[in-house]
Amino acid sequence: MKFTIVGGGPAGLWFGLLAKKRDPKLDVEVIERNPAGATFGFGVVFSRKTTDILKGCDETAFRMAEERLQTWDDVDVVHRGTKISVGGNHFAGVARLAWLQVLQERARAVGVALRFEQNVPDADALRRLKGECDVLVGADGVASLVRETWKEDFEPTLDARRNRYIWLGTRRKFGGLTLIFKSGRAGLYMAHAYRFSADTSTFIAELPETTWRAAGLDAADEATTLQHLEEVFADDLGGERLISNRSRWIQFLLVKCKRWVHENVVILGDAAHTAHFSIGSGTKLAMEDSIALHESFARFAAHSKEPRDVLSHFERTRKPVVDAYQESAFSSTLWFENAAEKLALEPVPFAYDCMTRSGRIDLEKLRRRDPAFVASYEAWRARR
Repeated sequence: MKFTIVGGGPAGLWFGLLAKKRDPKLDVEVIERNPAGATFGFGVVFSRKTTDILKGCDETAFRMAEERLQTWDDVDVVHRGTKISVGGNHFAGVARLAWLQVLQERARAVGVALRFEQNVPDADALRRLKGECDVLVGADGVASLVRETWKEDFEPTLDARRNRYIWLGTRRKFGGLTLIFKSGRAGLYMAHAYRFSADTSTFIAELPETTWRAAGLDAADEATTLQHLEEVFADDLGGERLISNRSRWIQFLLVKCKRWVHENVVILGDAAHTAHFSIGSGTKLAMEDSIALHESFARFAAHSKEPRDVLSHFERTRKPVVDAYQESAFSSTLWFENAAEKLALEPVPFAYDCMTRSGRIDLEKLRRRDPAFVASYEAWRARR
């Protein structure tokens, strides 16, 4: 059986690795248009539950990455210049490029053919690839050519959300996952920051459209943008500069698809669905898609030779899980889009509202994670 995977990001590499490791006789290739060392963004973040899942799938890859992981327990919410820390959250950050390098090395080691700088230029080229393999896996990201080639079958909806954001880095070493809220002359500024290496953190600035335009950032060049944000977040950056990596202001694109399978074609990760960066789960969901697809093939290997049966099982079992996660992520999206309405809250209730924004965490879950924080919140509520 031949698998052709379009897209050399975490989803494509992880599925290729797992499939080839399970059955070395499989012909597995990954086609990626960029060079092996190219990447966008800075760091990715996983929960402890996710790292345990990944470790269970391929302990060697996890061991290779383990020394590069930055771990923390706290979520720090900074509001009105006051930092409220909420513990017991158990996250790990790693440089996106470092994680890709681990996956590339492991995929090569088990015999996956990695074809970098090989562009699939158009829909006709994809249709030829579809006919030359048993399964075509579209792991080609949010702007997926695979999804758009068969969009009548996948039926995607693409929703560009209201806020503007820019993905940056900084040498400021944040202690935990840090959510910063500041009021400036132009309006509300927000930032999501977390450490992903020993000396570098991701720093995502998120602004309402009104703030972005009032500050003149809609017309600013890169240098002006960085300078402006460094001034706004000067106290939080501790004198450190912001770093760009082909960074630009964009709107979060919410991708949903009615179906993920068409004949022998399947889409994974951001090609099929996106989850707002405020819950830090894009890479997690993509790699868990790959695990679910791999497990479907493993389950059917002994008694079905029809890829369509396997792909249908994958979609039937995995899609409801992702749909539920997208609902929670959308609640978080809306919270950040309307965060200006919450600014009148004092720091402790503001942090509580922020922590419970997606509906996945409630008062009792917070109590188990950090009873001292909940006690301070309940004391505030009692005073009210």
